[in-house]
Amino acid sequence: MDTNYYLRDSYLEKKKCPYVTVGIMDRQLEVGGCFDSIFVLNDEAEVKGNFTAKVVQDNITFHIQEKNILYSGENLRFKNKGDSTFTLFDVTIGINFHWEKKEEQSFRGDLILKKRPEGTIAVINEISLEDYLESVVSSEMKSTAPFEFLKAHAIISRSWIISALRKKSKGMVKEAQEVQQKTNLKNNDEIIHWYEQEGHDLYDVCADDHCQRYQGIKKVLTENPVRAVRDTCGVVLTFNGEVCDTRYSKACGGITEEYRSVWKDMDIPYLKSISDGEKTFTPILTEEDAKSWVTSKPNAYCNIADANTLKKILPEFDLKTGDFFRWKISYSREELEEIIKRKSGLDLGTLKEIIPLKRGPSGRIYLMEIKGSKKTVRIGKELEIRRWLSNTHLLSSAFVIEPTYNSSGEIKEFTFYGAGWGHGVGLCQIGAGYMALKGYTAEEILMHYFPGTILSKIY
Repeated sequence: MDTNYYLRDSYLEKKKCPYVTVGIMDRQLEVGGCFDSIFVLNDEAEVKGNFTAKVVQDNITFHIQEKNILYSGENLRFKNKGDSTFTLFDVTIGINFHWEKKEEQSFRGDLILKKRPEGTIAVINEISLEDYLESVVSSEMKSTAPFEFLKAHAIISRSWIISALRKKSKGMVKEAQEVQQKTNLKNNDEIIHWYEQEGHDLYDVCADDHCQRYQGIKKVLTENPVRAVRDTCGVVLTFNGEVCDTRYSKACGGITEEYRSVWKDMDIPYLKSISDGEKTFTPILTEEDAKSWVTSKPNAYCNIADANTLKKILPEFDLKTGDFFRWKISYSREELEEIIKRKSGLDLGTLKEIIPLKRGPSGRIYLMEIKGSKKTVRIGKELEIRRWLSNTHLLSSAFVIEPTYNSSGEIKEFTFYGAGWGHGVGLCQIGAGYMALKGYTAEEILMHYFPGTILSKIY
C-alpha cells in the first residue's frame, strides 16, 4: 500500500500509538502463571518465576513460588522491564462456544491484577495497540494466511479497537448499555438483547470472541502478521472523518448482514448488506427466499470446501467447524425444550412452534417467536436467538426450521438448515481470505466489505 494516499485524522495526527487494556481472564478465584524474566511489582520489588495469586481477606495475595515470597494488595501492577514476557496458565478461549478450551498463553506488556468486590480477580494486560494487533491478527486467523488478507485484517482490527476506545472516552458505551437495559426491561413476553462491551468495567476490551481474539505471542507463528501490522501502522478505515466501527465474522454465508439486525436499531452506511462474490445475490425477503437460500450453495467467496485452502486461512481450532457455509442440526423436541429452559430460565412447556418474524437481508433472523403449551415468547436479536437454541451457540441465525411429526401428529424433532458462521456483519473472514488467494489487494478487500470508506493514517 502507498501511504501517500492516506488521509490524515486531526484528532490523532500528533499523538503516539495508544495503549489498550485487555481482560485476559476475569472473575477468577485463583490465577497461576510465570514471569519469564524480571518484572517490577508496584514500582518496588523485582519478581521472576512461577507465581500464584488469590484473594485472601479482601486483598490479592501474590506468591512467588521459587523464593516463597508473598505480596498483598487490592491492585497489583507488574511492569515489563525491557522486552520481558509473562505466561498465564489455564486461559479459557472460545467462552461458551463449541470450540471452548484452555490454553497456556504468553504476553508482552504489563500485567495487572485487580480485585473485584465479590472476591475474585481480573487479569489484565496493558500493551501498546500495535503489539496488541500482532497477536489479534494471528489469533483471529492463521499466521500463514495470504499477506494481503493479514494487512486487511490488521487495518480492520485497528479500526475497531480505536473506534471502541473513542466510544468509551465519549461515554457512548455507557449510553449503549442504558439503551440495552431499557430494552431488556420489557416483560417476559418479549426479550430483546444484543451484546456489546457490557461488563468491561475494569479494562477496555476482553481477549475473546466477544471483542477480538487476543491469545498472546505464541499464535504468531510467522513474520507475516508482524509485517502486516507494521506495514499498516496507524492506518484505519474512516467514513465522514470518523474511524469506522469495522465489524467482522467468520463466514457470512454469501450475503453480509446489516448492523441493525445484530446490534442497536440504527443504520451505519458502511455496514450495509452486500453480496460476497463476483455475482450479485438477491437479498432475503420472504420465508420462501430463506428456504431456497439456505438449501443452495451459491458461488460465494466464503463457499470453500477444500481442506487445504481452509488450512491456509483458519487457526487449528476453527478447522474443527467443518460445515459452516451450509449446515444442518437436529434436536428432539424434548432436547430443545430442555435447552431453551436452561438458556432462558423460562419454562415454555411443550414446544408447539418456532416462527421467524423478522429477517435481515442475509436471512439472519433477528426477531423470533417461540410458542409453548405454557407460554409464548418473542426473542431477539441475532446472538440471543443463537444462544437460546443451542447448548453453545448456533453457527448463525440464518436458518429455516423443519419439524418432524410422530404418528399422533405431535412434533418429534426440529431440524435446522442454516447458512454462515457468525453475525455476518462487515468483513467475512473466510471470504476475505479467499479473495486474497485470488489476487485481490488489501485495499480491494476492504472496499468490497466496507463500501464508501477510505484509508486514513492517524499516527
